Amino acid sequence: MSEPISEADLQAYADGHLPEERRKAVDAWLASRPEESERIAAYRRLASEVRAAYNTMLSEPVPPRLTQVAAAGLRWRRVAVVAGWIVLGILIGVPAGWYSRPERLVTQVVPADPSMIARRAAVAHATYSPEVRHPVEVGADDEQHLVTWLSKRLGVKVRAPKLDDFGMSLVGGRLLPGENGPVALFMYQSQNGRRLTLYVRTEASRNRETAFRYARENNVNVFYWIDREVGYALASADLTKDELLRLANLVYKQLEMS
Repeated sequence: MSEPISEADLQAYADGHLPEERRKAVDAWLASRPEESERIAAYRRLASEVRAAYNTMLSEPVPPRLTQVAAAGLRWRRVAVVAGWIVLGILIGVPAGWYSRPERLVTQVVPADPSMIARRAAVAHATYSPEVRHPVEVGADDEQHLVTWLSKRLGVKVRAPKLDDFGMSLVGGRLLPGENGPVALFMYQSQNGRRLTLYVRTEASRNRETAFRYARENNVNVFYWIDREVGYALASADLTKDELLRLANLVYKQLEMS
């Protein structure tokens, strides 16, 4: 009797780190489970987008001031290089791999960068908003199940805000891997096809940084904020900055009332 396929097998498969024999077993298992196959494919697409977003860092020239500091001592230069690769590895590492680590070593080694939520939210939006057939895992017609499922996986109560008054209807949502654990992604769409995503993650430490911050990642506008143990990021490549800000205020007010 063959060994059952575990979540660790699936994450290693998504990372490309599964031994050949075990990979064949997972291939066969996924062949009869299209939903699981799509989930793993989504992890791979997201990992590819994250790598693409940061690969340019490798070709950027070293700033002169850093070169001068490094030249002062070879030993310190080696330390700086090693430290740089550690940080870069955290940034462009396959998210699915970190998602499966219960000890969450990343958050213990490097403090969370609040702006990272904007980058990841933009990547997630750019990855899934163009999808026509599979933009979400669970549709809006099963919203209660979606919210219950995502709340259980994140370990905090999450909500899908109502944005109908702004002309944005809930499409559904999905579960994503994040640097601190699972991430919830809700997707909304207007009648003319403009899309918006709400990225929700738990934070490594409790904060109350409720002031909105704005970022633009490639062509994606993002407003993000941290409220106690939860971080939020509202992203869209279709809405203007002002439209997105109005929606961010609406989302914040609804979440505060929950």
